[in-house]
Formats: sequence, C-alpha cells, structure tokens
Amino acid sequence: MLRSAVAASMVGAVVASGVMGVQAPARAADTVRGLQWYLDTLKIPQAHEITKGRGVTVAVIDSGVDAKHPALAGQLAGSASVVPAGSPTGWADRDTKDGHGTSMAGLIVGRGGDRNRQLGIAPEAKVLPIALSGSEGDGDDGEVAQDIRWAADAGADVISLSIGFEQPASTRIVEAVQYALSKNVVLVAATGEGGRTVDSPANAPGVIAVNATTRSGGLSRASVAGSEVALAAPGDDIIAPVPTAVEDNGYALASGTSQATAIIAGLVALVRARYPDLDGANVINRLIRTAKDAGTPGRDPEFGFGVVDVVAALQRPVPAVDVNPLLGVGTQSDGAAASPEGEEDDRPAVAIKVENKTGLMVVGVLCLAVVVGAVVLAVVAARRRGRRRRTAPPFGPGQSGALMGGPGFPPPGYGPPAVPPPGYGPPPARPGAAQHPHPYQPGPYAQPVPPYQPPAPSPGQPGAAPPGPGAAPHQR
Repeated sequence: MLRSAVAASMVGAVVASGVMGVQAPARAADTVRGLQWYLDTLKIPQAHEITKGRGVTVAVIDSGVDAKHPALAGQLAGSASVVPAGSPTGWADRDTKDGHGTSMAGLIVGRGGDRNRQLGIAPEAKVLPIALSGSEGDGDDGEVAQDIRWAADAGADVISLSIGFEQPASTRIVEAVQYALSKNVVLVAATGEGGRTVDSPANAPGVIAVNATTRSGGLSRASVAGSEVALAAPGDDIIAPVPTAVEDNGYALASGTSQATAIIAGLVALVRARYPDLDGANVINRLIRTAKDAGTPGRDPEFGFGVVDVVAALQRPVPAVDVNPLLGVGTQSDGAAASPEGEEDDRPAVAIKVENKTGLMVVGVLCLAVVVGAVVLAVVAARRRGRRRRTAPPFGPGQSGALMGGPGFPPPGYGPPAVPPPGYGPPPARPGAAQHPHPYQPGPYAQPVPPYQPPAPSPGQPGAAPPGPGAAPHQR
C-alpha cells in the first residue's frame, strides 16, 4: 500500500485536556474547536441550524474506526460482527501509523459537545465503518468493489472513499459504482495525493471526485488536476481524531484530499437529511449547482464545478434533473435546462443588444425585400407550370401512335431531378477535433507546486504494491 504524504503534525498537549477531561485552555485557538478553522469557512454553525444529518448513514471504506474514541462514541451504525465476506470488523482501526479511518469518520460525524471534542460536518448522521483486510487497512480494487456493493445493500445513503489506486478504474470498480448508483447511493472519493492523474475510484463515472483547498481558498498542493474533478473543499491542516495508540492525546493535524473527501461526504449527509425525498442524481446536482466557482470560469480540471457552499446547498432553489450530471447532460423535470446557479431563469435563450437602430432598420428593409422577391419568383414559377400543363398533349395516341399524357405519363419537361450544379451537395465531412489532455498548470490562486514524481517503492520494500488491477490503494 502506498501511503499518502499527509503532512501530519500532531497537535500535542494543547488538546490533550479534551481527551483527559480536564478544563479547556483559556485560548480558543488551543482547543480542538479552535483548530477546526474549516467549520467557520464553510459556515457549518449556520448549516446546523437547518440540519445536522439525522437519519443518514455514511459508509466509510477505509482502515476501520476506533469505536472507543470519545468523539465517536455512539456514532457508528451496524454492529462489530456484521461485515462483508472476508473482511475484519470495522469497529477497530487497523492503521496503527495514522489512524486514517478514525480520522475520516470523525470529520463526518464527530459528536462534538465541548470545545475539546471533534465536531463533525453531520454530527447526527451515523458512520457505517467497513475495514479493508490488509494488515494496515489496505486492500485491492476487487475488495473495494465488493465493499461498495455491500455498503449499498446495507442501506448506506453515502459512501466515502478516501482511498485510491493510481490507475484507471477497473471494470469491477465501474460496475460496483453503477450498482451503488442504481441503489440511489451518492459516492464521494479522493482524487489523489499530488499525482499526475485522478485515482480510482474517483475517476469512475458518476463519482464525486474531490480536490482540496487551502485556508486562503487556493488549490492545495495535495490536489490532482483532471477532467474528472467535480468539487473542492478545505483539506489543509485539518484536525481529526486518531486512536490513542497513534497519539496519546487522540488528535492529529493532516492535509490532503482525504480530508476534503470526508468533509464533502458530511455535506452530502446534510443535504440528504434536509431533502429526504431527493434522489442521488439531484443531490449531486444540488451540490454542483450551488458551488462557488473558482479558478477558470466554469468547470475546470482543478476545482471542478467549484468549492462547496454548504448553506446554499441546503437552501437555494435548484431545478430538478433526470440524469446524474456526472454521467451525462441532464435536463430539468419540465424539459428546460437548469440555470447555472440552479435558480429560475426567465431570460430569453438569445438576447441581442442594438447599438445602431438605423442600421437595424436597413437590415429589416433588406430582409423584407428578400421575402417579397421570393414570393414573386414563386408566383411566376407557378404560372409557367400552369401554362405547361394547359398546353400538354391530350391523353391518347400522338402522331407516332404512342400514348401521351394521362395518369402515369408526366407532361414534357417533367422527369427525374437534374444533377445539382457544381458546388451544391452535402458538405465535406469535418475531421474530428483532436483531444488534448489538460496539463496541470497551477494558477495564481494555488501555492507553488514543485515537479512531482511519485516515488516507486523498491521490490520487497514494506508497503510496496504490485502494479495493475491488483494494486493496493493508498489512503489520502
């Protein structure tokens, strides 16, 4: 398994009091809540006045979750003994180095309660933890595909995948994703960790592929550029719970698209709780229609449709679609195209601004002359045809004895259509446009990104993964 460079830096004693139950430090910045800068950036307190995600289940396919962590007590769905075939219990974190699965669960459903306990994006939702079978919480794409199907059958409303394979999505991943989509599940996955292409399963059609942003709103150096990118969310210096076996104080800071993915999975839970009758396609449409555009105008390979806007996603009117917008071009339920911001649009499809009214009058007169000329030509042609019909030979034998006129015998001058003159005919076929991949070029909004060449683990090195479909995922 390839580990991500999550830039982990442990919080240390400043938050130890939260785990030990001691009074909080005087400075807010020295508390867990004080370090959750992204909650205020995303306006989560305002969102929680609308919904906290009650009734929604989020499956987290990862290394498992430390069910004993104070931030996650009572926040898990299912039971420790009910797991996919061949999988270990998800109620224990197998990642003894980073506690990755515990962190992702805490970001989504951390129960909060005081300033030294993690508050999740959707604290009243539940996490269904699914642990991969590797010794450190890794697995191959066949196992991930099985877990996606199992989660869909187990009643998950959202599947969070902060894992990835540096390869195109395999057939079994694509089919598993399609199966989950058919069950009305929304899938959210990390794009990668500073690589050159979007990882699988984030690159599978229909999945929300997530990039990470910095505190200032620029693109995080941990992100990946690619046409599959759908949304972006905060991903730098994110505090999250970890097992005490990883850190005595139970918390750590880390950066990456993993953290951004868990945050968006929590947002999906809020939307599903706010709109329980909304299908998966319209949940996704609501997120992308209300996102704040960033980077190049429109959808781009770095921010996708933009940075998530939590309050807008919960409140703004968004017309319905009948197709998952990440699978194809959808339409509104009434057949009209949705407006960019998801609001009603009564403007005409085409608007012309007139600066020179005199010129417009001249154009109108010319157009009218063309119409009148066409009518005159049509009348003249009709009269000529009438004269030809009146002078056509009568039905019966002609001077040569051959029958002329009558049914089945067109009058002289009527026959097969003439060959069109040169220059008239079907237009020549236009060669297809060449496809050009979009190179990753950070804009002024992004931090400088040094050239990246993912290190290739040496054969036999611990954690090395074989290439190809059997390769193990690396956690974000």
